[in-house]
Amino acid sequence: MAGGGFATGSGGTQFEAKITPIVIISCIMAATGGLMFGYDVGVSGGVTSMPDFLEKFFPVVYRRTRDEGINSNYCKYDNQGLQMFTSSLYLAGLTATFFASYTTRRLGRRLTMLIAGVFFIIGVILNAAAQDLAMLIIGRILLGCGVGFANQAVPLFLSEIAPTRIRGGLNILFQLNVTIGILFANLVNYGTAKIKGGWGWRLSLGLAGIPALLLTVGAIFVVDTPNSLIERGHLDEGKAVLRRIRGTDNIEPEFLELVEASRVAKQVKHPFRNLLMRRNRPQLVISVALQIFQQFTGINAIMFYAPVLFDTVGFGGNASLYSAVITGAVNVVSTVVSIYSVDKLGRRILLLEAGVQMFLSQVLVAVILGIKVTDHSENLSKGYAIFVVLMICTFVSAFAWSWGPLGWLIPSEIFPLETRSAGQSVTVCVNLLFTFVIAQAFLSMLCHFKYGIFLFFSGWVFIMSLFVLFLVPETKNVPIEEMTERVWKQHWLWKRFMDNSLEYEENGNGEENVKKNGHVTGFDPNSQL
Repeated sequence: MAGGGFATGSGGTQFEAKITPIVIISCIMAATGGLMFGYDVGVSGGVTSMPDFLEKFFPVVYRRTRDEGINSNYCKYDNQGLQMFTSSLYLAGLTATFFASYTTRRLGRRLTMLIAGVFFIIGVILNAAAQDLAMLIIGRILLGCGVGFANQAVPLFLSEIAPTRIRGGLNILFQLNVTIGILFANLVNYGTAKIKGGWGWRLSLGLAGIPALLLTVGAIFVVDTPNSLIERGHLDEGKAVLRRIRGTDNIEPEFLELVEASRVAKQVKHPFRNLLMRRNRPQLVISVALQIFQQFTGINAIMFYAPVLFDTVGFGGNASLYSAVITGAVNVVSTVVSIYSVDKLGRRILLLEAGVQMFLSQVLVAVILGIKVTDHSENLSKGYAIFVVLMICTFVSAFAWSWGPLGWLIPSEIFPLETRSAGQSVTVCVNLLFTFVIAQAFLSMLCHFKYGIFLFFSGWVFIMSLFVLFLVPETKNVPIEEMTERVWKQHWLWKRFMDNSLEYEENGNGEENVKKNGHVTGFDPNSQL
């Protein structure tokens, strides 16, 4: 076995759990969903700066970038159609999330990942073979459906299959793969931009088939999580899988806790309605806020459009792609830092430190661009250009070990089982909604705000850091089933939502039970998660 130890359970019980090869392999295979997502994020910015691609699908933008007489640095890529090419993926993902919540709960995490892989493969084929804008957009929409299903299932899969003490590190595998996907896309774009003959962009879009195939094949061979099997009534199979992934025969206490958690979850017939209950409000508020704030760091604006952004501030075509590769590499390395530190330093420390780093770097970039790059000049010397890339790398590194992975990790570990699938669905939905908003609006915002775009995002970074400081509790090394007792009931504000106030729960017969003074008619109050 690769390692050993114990996972803590409810009531302080120690659950024996070794770090088995099957857990590591399953998590690596599942996390390729992140690879696909990252490649889609990274590839769009590269191909939209390729002249052959623009000439075929966006001739208006192509002419604007070529006509130096009317060229405006900050506005030359401002085109709603071009932004729709990027953002249609996220709008489709947003819609698919609602269906993914159902499949995650009823068909399991593994089958949902398989569905995501099939969507990805079809979308890649349409994109690579696109003959007109409609075919291109349809391909992006199918990729978006894959993103919706993958982002719903993969974080849940990783959180549930991992032993508690390394749950943070394994969950961040998803975000690590997102960053590797972005870097891979940037490298591919750097290479294909040099291809003569006008088909380089097809290769860029087509190579997304590699992570798509990895996810599909991985979903066929990995095991489903014990939580999912037990939730769907496959108790014997769930117990057998639990024994395999924990590498020990001593799994009875953890198995019984999962069965009990599942029983309580089944009392809730309408998990989305249950999400709005008072005792689930802290998890909902934090999850939604983290997704909104994650997008308003400005990271996706930089990652979507890094080549376009660098080209705008005067780097030129090849130099801008090269700079995007550098930021992509920084992204990967910094995410590895997060894997090693998240379960040691904790979630809050990483988020707060990164807030300071992101705020300062964005303000400095805004100052440099404000002084040196006007709307119709490219007066950015080599020294200043290097400084801008350095500051953007500083920003990207801070994001990659904080808001990037933790924006997905924290929501996946704070919801109780009865609302976990619905909670993850809302999390993904909000994330994709605001990713869509930023993707659709960024080039127009760049045109109107100019260098002020970085001041806009830095203001949001300041607000989100205050939110973390006062409202986000530490969840390091806390078992998912113990969050209520050890996290929410100890927090200065959120404990007020965990009091013995009057609530209404829906029982298995569709009737409402009254919960008062901690007791719910219909089942044991001690089994509440």
